[in-house]
Amino acid sequence: MNKNRTTHAMAGVLMVIFIMAFLIVAGRFLYIQASGEVEGVSLGAWAETVRTTSYTLDSERGKIYDKNGMTLAYDMPTYRMYAVVSDKYTNDPDEPQHVVDPNGTAEKLAHLLNTDKEYILSRLNDGFDNDRTQVEFGTVGKGISLQTKEEIEALKLPGIKFIRENIRYYPNGLFASHIIGFAQETESEVEGETKKEITGIAGIEREMNDLLKGKNGYISYQRDIYNKKLLNPNEIVQLPDNGDDVYLTIDQKIQTILEDVMSQVDEKYKPERMTAIVMNPKTGEIVAMSNRPSYNPNNPANVENWFNDAISTPFEPGSTIKMFTWAAAIESGVYKGDEGYKSGSYQISDNIRPVNDFNNGEGWGVISYDEGFARSSNVAASKLVWEKMGPDTFLEYLHAFDFDKPSGIDLPGEVKGEILYNWPAEKITTSFGQGSTATPIQIMKAATAIANNGKMLKPYIIDKIVDSDTGKVIESHKPETVGEPISAETAEQVRNLLISAVQSEHATGSRFNIDDYSVGGKTGTAQIPNPEAPGYLTGNENYVFSFLGMAPADNPELMMYVSVKQPTLEFETGIEPGSAPVSFIFNNVMQNALHYLNIEPDKGDKSSNVSVSEIPNVVGKTVTSVKETLNSMGVNYSVIGTGDKVTDISVEVGTKVLPNERILILTNNPSMPNIIGWSLRDVLKLGDMLELQIETLGNGFVITQSIEEGKELSKGSYLGIELKTPSEIHEMKKSEENTETEDEAVDNFE
Repeated sequence: MNKNRTTHAMAGVLMVIFIMAFLIVAGRFLYIQASGEVEGVSLGAWAETVRTTSYTLDSERGKIYDKNGMTLAYDMPTYRMYAVVSDKYTNDPDEPQHVVDPNGTAEKLAHLLNTDKEYILSRLNDGFDNDRTQVEFGTVGKGISLQTKEEIEALKLPGIKFIRENIRYYPNGLFASHIIGFAQETESEVEGETKKEITGIAGIEREMNDLLKGKNGYISYQRDIYNKKLLNPNEIVQLPDNGDDVYLTIDQKIQTILEDVMSQVDEKYKPERMTAIVMNPKTGEIVAMSNRPSYNPNNPANVENWFNDAISTPFEPGSTIKMFTWAAAIESGVYKGDEGYKSGSYQISDNIRPVNDFNNGEGWGVISYDEGFARSSNVAASKLVWEKMGPDTFLEYLHAFDFDKPSGIDLPGEVKGEILYNWPAEKITTSFGQGSTATPIQIMKAATAIANNGKMLKPYIIDKIVDSDTGKVIESHKPETVGEPISAETAEQVRNLLISAVQSEHATGSRFNIDDYSVGGKTGTAQIPNPEAPGYLTGNENYVFSFLGMAPADNPELMMYVSVKQPTLEFETGIEPGSAPVSFIFNNVMQNALHYLNIEPDKGDKSSNVSVSEIPNVVGKTVTSVKETLNSMGVNYSVIGTGDKVTDISVEVGTKVLPNERILILTNNPSMPNIIGWSLRDVLKLGDMLELQIETLGNGFVITQSIEEGKELSKGSYLGIELKTPSEIHEMKKSEENTETEDEAVDNFE
């Protein structure tokens, strides 16, 4: 009885516990059913999240164009290849979704990717051996063109997949690199996820990054457990907002002339640095700008100089500053051009070193101040500041010309110069460009007042910003007058002095005369501070040689500044040998640019000897007739292939071309030309015409090519090229000559 009583008691307890547990669970279910929440988490929202999948719709980064709509930078679609090696992704053995034949897959891929079969096979086997889900193929599997992707897909290789990736591409290669800059893919952490996007690193790409980059969109929909879209998927599509397009004031043709000429000077004179700016002085638009050393934005590796020296590197400018010294003296009412002064040497006190004219202080006797300008007399400049207008007045004009502030150009990284004006010696030396510093863009900005009848214009390089989807102009830049430091009469008088500094019998700038246009300008020979000791470097080559000129001189349409630091001058003779490399750049660019812009010549025979040709429609015509046409026009061209019909040409119909511009003519039987000595820009033209996969090593001009001359070309072919800069080519030739000399010496000894 006691045992039964105990058993019944235990059964009762268990029954109570069971009932309580049931009530708790049932209550919990009723609560969940009523509230739809578990521990504060909405089950409906959770289920929707699990069922919903989404993926990003990438926005396209805005393009960068020149003033005439030539593309300078754009997103080029490429593909990254990967291989699925895990069999868990295969549900149907008849339709495998992973690599099932590594050896065969590697053999077929190697041919299309121009790599070794063993490399592909080793990557696949590494995935199998380490039980990985998928593997990638390093640089070989990146940057794959659409055509190559389609050829691989046509092979229907199981497990080979692709991801689209845009890369930023610069079709002109080494071209206005410090202006355009470059953009690269960067990674950032956003809410615990790694986000990849193309970001501007330098130049306009950096300055306008927020406008260029756009905003990605997305697609989301509900799916089942097998990743199939539901019948009612609740699909949401948010289209991407593509980046805005940026149009620059740069003219691609003039920029190309400048780049080519600077490369020639780089090869011949091997300077430490070079800078050049071409500007429209009536508007402040930068038409062209370049520096050396430069870099290829498609492959910014081993860059010697990241800085845009035209705006970021202040230096003691030398005698180009004298035009502002004379302008200040004229405007302040103290200048008498025919007044005489004793040239040679000038000392304001025994405690201050004398100022000497550049001919070792010998001078030219008593000469007028006008002649002193033409001869670039330091003594004349010093006397104008110290005796005529006074240092305080001169300082006011330096401020009026904005030498105490940045130019305000719409490029990143501008650094202003410094007016060194504390002691009497500094006040005097500033008058001829020593001690105080300025950047080339500051000097150009100040000179617009002289070229533009007293009105000083703010330099700018962004012409307009355009919505890439609608074509609507969002923002347009206009010329902006930022000061009037001198009157129109003073500006005209200074322009006449600049003409005398180039064209008179006493001119130091006589090398800068060009055939068809009158030029006014001022040379500069700036000393370079010695980094290891007080004072300046010595030697005929240790200067920054420069020139600021404008043409036509009486009504300037273009203004240009050129500086060349420490060129090799061993083969130059005559007056002002340092002006040789500077004048080669200025004369070639100014003459060709003015003709290209259809500016009427104002001197000499107005029938120009510079040919600016408009390309006619030649597609479909015979190669023989096209060659005759282009020869009669004086156009530089290269025929691609041995066919008898022209199928394409590298420029659009009606395009203006200059004598130094290479035009490519594609025939109906294309074959590989000899491209040794070609610029990267010309090789990229060939690549665009034939959709070649081009791989570059180095910068400059082609020295080797992977496809032999005469070999048949087809779309999608791989072309590898090695390039070297002119200075590298010179060193290479010098090394080869030394080797030949050593071999000859050994032969003679034997």
